[in-house]
Amino acid sequence: MADFDLIQFDLDGTLIDSVPQLQLAVNQMLAQLGHAPAAEPAVRHWVGNGADMLVRRALTAALGAEPDAGAQQAARAAFDAAYDKVADQGLVFYPGVLDTLAALRRAGKRLAIVTNKPYRFVPAILAASGLSEQFELVLGGDSLPEKKPSPAPLLHVCRTLDMDPARTLMVGDSENDVLAAQAAGMAVVGLTYGYNYGRDIADSGPDWVLSDFAALADLLLTD
Repeated sequence: MADFDLIQFDLDGTLIDSVPQLQLAVNQMLAQLGHAPAAEPAVRHWVGNGADMLVRRALTAALGAEPDAGAQQAARAAFDAAYDKVADQGLVFYPGVLDTLAALRRAGKRLAIVTNKPYRFVPAILAASGLSEQFELVLGGDSLPEKKPSPAPLLHVCRTLDMDPARTLMVGDSENDVLAAQAAGMAVVGLTYGYNYGRDIADSGPDWVLSDFAALADLLLTD
């Protein structure tokens, strides 16, 4: 059994599959700007570095070139307005997420979320999913000056909750999660099913690679 007191989780691609909502928002943005819609596999490949990068990747694909600052700003505003309306609708959890989080809490583990999603969207998602009370601290990609792959958000959580990074586990689905955890001196689980830009999460060198969220219970709670 791996013994940790605090577990920090990514959100998109780790706890929830948010691509359906993100695709709706991206395509509303593209339509507003006069572009054709993007297919689901493309949006799934673009997710993982925060909203600015998602919008930039969508615009670059639509334009065939990098957007200028004005186009990026207008597109981001259109995306935010669209995503506000759908972010907490029809949420899809990966198998085992709800039961495993509840089991970790019952075992006395402290839980936090560190996501690169803008914070403004996160509380409604957690409320709609009934998870607001599960996490002691939630950080979005704009909660601090730096986001993952910087270790700063992960270390901020440890300082705020007075926890030792060496007793903390990060759980995520992308290279950003692994790099942030490694730089913070934390162990890290890499999940195979999320958004990692088409690359194998094992290539980033996490301490454990899991294909099933429920396997966290075996890792953390089995004597």
